[in-house]
Amino acid sequence: MSWYYTPRPTVVAADEFDASTDAAALRKAMKGFGTDEQAIIDILCARNNQQRQEISEAFTRELGRDLIDDLKSELGGKFEDVIVGLMLPPAKYLCKQLHKAMDGIGTNEKTLIEILCSLNNEQIKEVVNTYEELYDRPLAEHLCSETSGSFRRLLTMIIVGSRDPQGTVDPDLAIEQANQLYTAGEGKLGTDEEVFYKILAHASFDQLEMVFEEYKSLTGRTIEQALKAELSGELYEALSAIVECVQMAPHFFAKRLHKAMDGVGTDDATLIRIIVSRSEIDLQNIKDEFEQMYNKSLHSVVKDETSGDYKRALLALIGQA
Repeated sequence: MSWYYTPRPTVVAADEFDASTDAAALRKAMKGFGTDEQAIIDILCARNNQQRQEISEAFTRELGRDLIDDLKSELGGKFEDVIVGLMLPPAKYLCKQLHKAMDGIGTNEKTLIEILCSLNNEQIKEVVNTYEELYDRPLAEHLCSETSGSFRRLLTMIIVGSRDPQGTVDPDLAIEQANQLYTAGEGKLGTDEEVFYKILAHASFDQLEMVFEEYKSLTGRTIEQALKAELSGELYEALSAIVECVQMAPHFFAKRLHKAMDGVGTDDATLIRIIVSRSEIDLQNIKDEFEQMYNKSLHSVVKDETSGDYKRALLALIGQA
């Protein structure tokens, strides 16, 4: 999703990289009495995912051990969540987060929205395939059992990959779609939710940007104002997330991070998920957006709101203040 900004990661491939050397250093950090947590951070938070997979392979090949199993037995709590999260391929990591959001009693709709409404078709396809491999159950089926109504229909449309490919635009259709949105919402008594979720789940992000501009020209109001006036609950949250990701994904994630650390207590699960999953995509953009929006750096807020090895790992992924 790079049509309004150039995605800038905070974690990139290390130049001087040797998987065998890193594997041996990690084994040394975990061997014997006590664990050298800083050594683990220095290695795994400074390599990209591809390099971490190579380290994992070298660890098994040369030491006959499973790196993730060793990390799990040596680490604990939130620090373990960060490090083990980094070791998973990105699609697998997101699948585990989705499963966790739906498993057990109650469903964490905000996590479902954050993950599914920010992905493009290629990413969705990979997540859907990986989910079924991991859990021997289609993601669509699991989602349908945990959600309902228009919210369920929107998420189902997203995960069947019905969104037009990136770059698909039709200016005449954008005018028509803006009119359809107006007629289904502000232009009538009551709301035809189906029109909203069909357009926002089907059109490419490029097309939607055009639709939102046409909507403003047509009505003098933003699409955000229309959604707020016409919708509520999870459907409103999900469609708003799509609108924000169309216009500026880093803004959406910066808001989520701020909310996770604002007020009493920290929503560590959200904090970890966004920092781990966006570190190789656009975490630098998210940092810039965060500072612009809240007049303080992401680095300083994370530093104040977290502690110990967990804090050191997150700050290593965020990079310099």
